[in-house]
Amino acid sequence: MKILYVITGLTLGGAEKVVIELAEKMHILGNDVKIVYLKGEAVIRPQFDEIELIPLNLNKLFSIPKASKKYQSIIKEFKPDVVHAHMVHANIFARVQKLFLPQHYLICTAHNANEGGTLRMFAYRLTNNYANVNTNVSEEATQAFKDKKAFKDSAITVYNGINLNKFQNKCDGLEVKKELGLDLNTKVLLAVGRLHEQKDYPNLISAFNILQQKEKCCNYKLLIVGDGDQKNNIQQLINELGLQNNIILLGRRNDVARLMSMADLFVLSSAYEGFGLVVAEAMAAKTYVVATDAGGVKEVMSGFGKLVPPKKSDLLAQAMSEALSLSDSEKIQNNDLAYEHVIKNFDLDKIVEKWLKLYAKK
Repeated sequence: MKILYVITGLTLGGAEKVVIELAEKMHILGNDVKIVYLKGEAVIRPQFDEIELIPLNLNKLFSIPKASKKYQSIIKEFKPDVVHAHMVHANIFARVQKLFLPQHYLICTAHNANEGGTLRMFAYRLTNNYANVNTNVSEEATQAFKDKKAFKDSAITVYNGINLNKFQNKCDGLEVKKELGLDLNTKVLLAVGRLHEQKDYPNLISAFNILQQKEKCCNYKLLIVGDGDQKNNIQQLINELGLQNNIILLGRRNDVARLMSMADLFVLSSAYEGFGLVVAEAMAAKTYVVATDAGGVKEVMSGFGKLVPPKKSDLLAQAMSEALSLSDSEKIQNNDLAYEHVIKNFDLDKIVEKWLKLYAKK
């Protein structure tokens, strides 16, 4: 089968990671796979050179005609059995191109309950008929799109898949702490995600500050992995609260699985989410999770770990404190059951099977 993936960009976000791993798995299964990305540089790439990455360089509005022409040429030459678009800009772009090449089979996948404001939702509604299948990454997110009339009522949910092989080996937590220059007795809290307003890091930092004030005798460190447009604002807040020695911005990392495995607690503080991939990854690493009830996160956690309302720093701090106070046996029991839940529902191999069934309906 020939599969063309279309995505807005290839930065270090969760959706981008999902598409790369999906493409890799499809390639391993013997499919001919290409990835088209609309804009920016390819920060993440598939491990197989046979998966061609094709930039459209759609960085400005005036680039649309040239990008459209290149995209249409790709469709004509490659003749994909399925075009699978991901994220709002790629979804709208791929839908509009069906005005010129109506015969190809198009699946559009949103990756959030909130992919933008009124204009984007109007664009989704206006182009709805050009997608053969619409999907989102959680039941909550799918319903949100239906309520906004951004997707037809026939839209379905397909969860993001996780390559569990990356989380199989339990790392030496003490060794990782040494590498990071941390005291071996330090309790490590970890957050992973773009430094973007969606992730609401001010909520997390405020909650961590409350935790520190409440439990001054405890040696806690908060590690934040990621980069983004809110980095300066986040650093400024850390400085204002005097937490420079307690919160470490690690930037982009290629060893997230090791960090998750080492951490005593994983925390997600998002204001909104579609799926919450990093939550599922932390569960796959058998790390206890405290998260905000944003988008599909409740579906991902399914009662394991602790869930609190978004934008409630006091409740987030309380949940973090309670989680850190659990006995080893309580944490192990929770984490083992959470891991089984991930295997059952989010194993990449099982998710690929679902996609293949959708692709075969063309």
